[in-house]
Amino acid sequence: MNETVNRQILLVEKPSGKLGPEHFKLTKGTVPEPKDGEVLVRTRYISLDAANRAWMHGATYRAAVEANTVMAGGSIAEVIASKASGLAPGDLVFGDTGWQDYAALPAKHLTKMPRMEPMTHLLSVYGIAGLTAYFGLLQVGKPREGETVVVSAAAGSVGSIVGQIAKIKGCNVIGIAGGKDKCHWLTSELGFDAAVDYKDGATFKALRAAAPKGIDVYFDNVGGDILEACLSLMNNRGRIACCGAISQYDGVPSAHGPRGVPGLIVVKRLIMQGFIVMDYMDQSAAALADLQSWVASGKLKVQEDVIDGRCKDVMAGHGRPKNRVASAHLCPAISLHRACPTDCVSRLNSLSAVRPRMSAFSSSLSDAESKMWPTGLSCQG
Repeated sequence: MNETVNRQILLVEKPSGKLGPEHFKLTKGTVPEPKDGEVLVRTRYISLDAANRAWMHGATYRAAVEANTVMAGGSIAEVIASKASGLAPGDLVFGDTGWQDYAALPAKHLTKMPRMEPMTHLLSVYGIAGLTAYFGLLQVGKPREGETVVVSAAAGSVGSIVGQIAKIKGCNVIGIAGGKDKCHWLTSELGFDAAVDYKDGATFKALRAAAPKGIDVYFDNVGGDILEACLSLMNNRGRIACCGAISQYDGVPSAHGPRGVPGLIVVKRLIMQGFIVMDYMDQSAAALADLQSWVASGKLKVQEDVIDGRCKDVMAGHGRPKNRVASAHLCPAISLHRACPTDCVSRLNSLSAVRPRMSAFSSSLSDAESKMWPTGLSCQG
């Protein structure tokens, strides 16, 4: 290996409000040497997720990202050198490499991945976004044909897949998103029956018009005022799948929180359940078979942002492509070599508003949790 420099982006300060370039810096370290049982990997694609922002607040389902450490992030990486059985140079793996060119990681915390094109699908529809949508909707929301399903952050990586799966299952689907363009994308390209623009300021009124028979399943990615609006429109014995709370990732949460808790939950006999995708990894083979079948048949559309060379910029919302996408990625094998410290911040602020994803893979988790990538994925173009 000829490379001797490992470019890393550090979180130098935990933000108390809006994320900015000043919270990160680009440094140059040395390429680590793998120990026995470890492999050296070079990052190919890093997944930029709204969950990244939540990790800065403190411990969640993974350890918090501390100041002056490499920013955490799951990625597809290529094995460069191996001192572990079962992995050889050239193999593709998934792991928590963080935002850096190279990482030496225990093999037990990595999952070998198949080669497929586009490779980015391993981080989106066949990765944590797709599986979060699949299990959250079908195992927690339990929609039935003909029911009305509402999903917030519907133009985001998880929400856009949730809505499409609900349509595949024969439901009436309403998406909530920010802006007319996103709402038009949901109905014209993804097949949603209706879309509500929460930026119009009349979310409850618009939802009531779009769902005159009430809501049977609500997939909640945002919490806050939108959760409150949906609660009051839930039908008796409705189900709420709580996936994220991105309305609270930046700044101060709503002063009153979602009203109607627990009153409306009791009166309407609602089931409101949080979940983490790793809870269902023993069922991943069946889920991936469904997802691959739907993609191959054209029933499930996948759209991705692949951003080259602007890691921190896209994290904070600058330089983001206009399309609403199924997932957002960075290609550090191409781009981190050209990245500057201000580049990834804008994406994360943007994602915190519209596209949550579960994607925590860390050696700080238990062995079972850290090796949570699904098995049973077959290669296809």
